[in-house]
Amino acid sequence: MSDGTPADLFFDAAIGLLHRVRDEEAEAITAAGTLLADTVAAGGRLFAFGAGHSSLAAQDVVYRAGGLALMNLLAVPGVVGVDVTPATLGSALERVDGLATAVLDTSPLRAGDALVIISLSGRNALPVEMALSARALGIKVIGVTSVAYASQTTSRHSSGTFLKDHCDIVLDSKIAVGDAELALDTIPAPFAPASTVVTTALMQAVIATTAAALADRGIEPPLLRSGNVDGGHEWNGRVMAEYGDRIFYRH
Repeated sequence: MSDGTPADLFFDAAIGLLHRVRDEEAEAITAAGTLLADTVAAGGRLFAFGAGHSSLAAQDVVYRAGGLALMNLLAVPGVVGVDVTPATLGSALERVDGLATAVLDTSPLRAGDALVIISLSGRNALPVEMALSARALGIKVIGVTSVAYASQTTSRHSSGTFLKDHCDIVLDSKIAVGDAELALDTIPAPFAPASTVVTTALMQAVIATTAAALADRGIEPPLLRSGNVDGGHEWNGRVMAEYGDRIFYRH
């Protein structure tokens, strides 16, 4: 580790990754935002999914002040995060064949909708199968993943493929395999993961692009406002009433 405190070095690493995704993924971010705007304009619904810590970036764009009211969380019981005991159960469920298909079959997703699938490694059965099955149903899929895993690890899906292989658009988070940015001689393992910072920023960049793309078409983006500003609840009530048939977290 070079000069600087561990905190300084982590911030430097995270900022460096953010610069990379801003510069190298600009075209993909624009394409993803445009796809979501197309879906909204055509009357479709928006969903986001992530397992484990990848779920944090999905949750961050659902029912969020300043975010699109139409973004819904596709939740899979047991894999949303560390809310199950033992926590390792969530990791095990990501490797179960057939789970994604069962989830999609019982979800409100339908042809013409868009689904963002977030998976750092993109190697487990759940995200791969979810992308495969969703596209077979006529659902557009945006994958948010670290492409490096596909060349440095093996797939855990029976097809031998990764999430990136089954998406309409792929956003590469640039996170190194292992998701740890720092190393110290006095610590036996690398540490300080940055995937949540980067992936969450990628998601917000896509949502911002979507809102602007809708406005450019003369469509008011269905944005939520903070309930902690005057008039926020009234604003959100209007948006939810107008788009209630495409918002599933309110029921």
